[in-house]
Amino acid sequence: MKASFPRVLQIIVIVLVAVGLVVLALGGYFNPVTNWLTRMTVNAQAWISNRYMAVVDFLTVPRDVASLRQRNAELEAEVASLQTQIIELQQQVTETNVLSALLDFARANPSYSYKAAAVIGRDPSPFLRYVIINIGSNEGILPGMPIVTDKGLVGRVDAVIAEAARVQLVTDAASAVNVRMQASSTEAMLVGSITGDLSLDMILQDAIIQVGDVVLTSGLGGSYPPNLLVGQVVSVRKLEYELFQQAAIQPNVDFSRLQFVLVISNFRPVNIAPLIGTPGP
Repeated sequence: MKASFPRVLQIIVIVLVAVGLVVLALGGYFNPVTNWLTRMTVNAQAWISNRYMAVVDFLTVPRDVASLRQRNAELEAEVASLQTQIIELQQQVTETNVLSALLDFARANPSYSYKAAAVIGRDPSPFLRYVIINIGSNEGILPGMPIVTDKGLVGRVDAVIAEAARVQLVTDAASAVNVRMQASSTEAMLVGSITGDLSLDMILQDAIIQVGDVVLTSGLGGSYPPNLLVGQVVSVRKLEYELFQQAAIQPNVDFSRLQFVLVISNFRPVNIAPLIGTPGP
């Protein structure tokens, strides 16, 4: 009986303490302690989480870097491939436009027969103005045949082999073409130069030449057919003590960007040099 009494007392004390703690907790007396424990627990969890993520990053970063480098290399290869394709497509579009313009020119001038050719080379000398085209005697190309584009006169065939031909441009220093002004029919001689510039010589002093006049081939001399566009007058030089005027010409053809040309294949130049100056009977 005496042994059981302390147990009852202990239970009663424990119950009273528990009830007291509950009452104190409900009364908010433990809030500071609870908040402190909560902060400590949250801080401990955050510290552990940060350290865990740091360890994970440390272990996974090398793999990620290698993967990113590989992906970057793949993307760079794709970009380079796409850029190459874009350049090829742009070139194809340009070539298509040029060929279409040449076709339109041929249709607009049906009195001549044409053979299309690609420019495959240029004379390396800075003092000569020649280009090489990819058709020759196998295609019926002969020396002297005129070369044009949709923009105008380019030159004439100078030499031929089986599968290629050399073209002397009108800008060559040895080139001379009989021309006329479209507006006034004034005749002149179109000559090239070492620098590639074009000018008009042998213009009579009393002839009226104006900036902007259109220059066409005259057909005189038999070297070129008439009415092929050459360019426009950009300046005139006239001195009283000289026999002839001179004029600078802006060609209609951009000779630095020749890609495709047309050969007038049904024109045969006539060499009238032996007849010039020949005395009569």
